[in-house]
Formats: sequence, C-alpha cells, structure tokens
Amino acid sequence: MSIFLNKDNKVIVQGITGGEGTKHTALMLKAGTNVVGGVNARKAGTTVKHTDKDGNEIELPVFASVAEAMEKTGADTSIAFVPPAFSKDAIIEAIDAEIPLLVVITEGIPVQDSAYAWAYNVEKGEKTRIIGPNCPGIITPGEALVGITPNNITGKGPIGLVSKSGTLTYQMMYELRDFGFSTAIGIGGDPVIGTTHIDAIEAFEKDPETKIIVMIGEIGGDAEERAAAYIKANVTKPVVGYVAGFTAPEGKTMGHAGAIVSSGGGTAQAKQEALEAAGVKVGKTPSATAALAREILEKASIASA
Repeated sequence: MSIFLNKDNKVIVQGITGGEGTKHTALMLKAGTNVVGGVNARKAGTTVKHTDKDGNEIELPVFASVAEAMEKTGADTSIAFVPPAFSKDAIIEAIDAEIPLLVVITEGIPVQDSAYAWAYNVEKGEKTRIIGPNCPGIITPGEALVGITPNNITGKGPIGLVSKSGTLTYQMMYELRDFGFSTAIGIGGDPVIGTTHIDAIEAFEKDPETKIIVMIGEIGGDAEERAAAYIKANVTKPVVGYVAGFTAPEGKTMGHAGAIVSSGGGTAQAKQEALEAAGVKVGKTPSATAALAREILEKASIASA
C-alpha cells in the first residue's frame, strides 16, 4: 500500500519542455512513473522524446492546458516545474481542471501567491490535493516518483515518512534504507503549503502497510505542535520525530521561508516538548531519530518472529 501515489497514477508535467521539466521527467520515467504527457501552451501539439524504464524510446504529447491533458490522457496527477512568477497561474489552472493530485516543486513562490492559491483551492471545494510548494514531492518506492527525490535510495517497506525538508527526507531514507518505505512525502518548508504533517500522518495511520511513522519538522510556525495534538488524539502507530533548528538564533530566517523563530514560539525545544508529550520519540539529530525508528522496527520484527 501507499498514500496519495501508486503505480497506477497517470502523471502530466506542467513545464515539461523546460530544463528542469525535461531532466526530472526523464528521472521520473526511470523510476517507473507513468508519465503520460505534459503542458506548455506555447508548444501545444508537439511531442517530447524520452526513454521509459525499460529503455524504450517514447514520445510524450504536449498539451495547451491541464484540462486538455486530463481529457486526452486520463491523467490524475500533475507536477509543476514552473518559474516562481508563473506558478500561481499554473496552480490555479490545475485546480480549475480539478486534477486530484498536484505537486509543486518550485522554490521562491511569493507567499501571497501561495496563500491565494490555497484559498482558491478551498473555495473550489479542495478537489485537488496540493503537495508543496518548495518541496521534493512524493515517492512510493518501487512504484512511482512525482518529484525530485532520488529513486534509488531505498525500496518498499513499512516506514511512512513526512518531512518539511528535502535533504533530510533523503538522509532519513538512506539511514533506514534496509527497512524501506511505504511512501516518503516532502511537504515543503514555506509558510503556506497544501498538504500538512497532519494530512500525511492521518493517511499513514489508515494505511495497513505502514507500521511506523517518521515526521521531520523544523523551527517556525506551530505545525509540529498541531501535529502533536493530532497524534495524541488519533494515532495508534508508533511515531518518531526530528525537529531541525535547535541552534537557530531567534528572529533569523534559516533555510526555508517558514523557518523563523519569533519571540515566545516556534523553537525546536518547544516543538520537541509538544511531540514528546504526545508520545512521540524525538531524536536530537537525524541519525538519532533513525536509530529510534530502527529500535522500534527491530522490536516489532522480533515480536512477530
């Protein structure tokens, strides 16, 4: 099983003819993703050549809009490789087409644009699940990749991972590669994002193949505190966590646009305390967090042996 993404998803790429779109379309195909076309209004009616996971040359059609691409291919997933200035329009286009899943990789989208798109999606009934922006996307190892996560880090397994950080997503996947992952989802570190820790944790809790949840947060905002409250009230599976930014100075943005500690809130210590109060084991480093997960998984395998 998996959450949000599996081998049956039909994927289109908004910005398929650009540099990033071209590169990552190739990598997603190599990972086994069922990419069925792309969108670029200026190049509608053309095709782009790629190679599928079996080494066969394929031609992917380019459409004028997300709606047309969905109509012609049956696509249910889109990934946007669109520059920041044009990302709001790309997101709105996908929402208007009511595509079920949209992954927005772009970094540097103005917060007011992300906020507008988020509110627009709510107004339209949230028929589109948005992952991102400023994120590595989502991978279900062995089945599909919609994003920029390296697909060869690990295979399928019992761990569900949700993370604000792309780099820490990759590190955690590598540290626990011998166990494997049901799905790893990078939700992004901007102040306004589509899918939250809670959304992913809720889905992992319902997924029968996910046996343990790893969540990676960071300083700034109160997303981790809200996730802690949700976990305490609703989650029966073991959860381990890591909060990046224990040494971050107050008032200084660190890395992600959302990672800023304000006076009296958003610190790594406060987030750790909230998570631990909810029964989440929190590591001081990514490796320590991986060790906590490993200990739980090894105990579970001994118990079931």
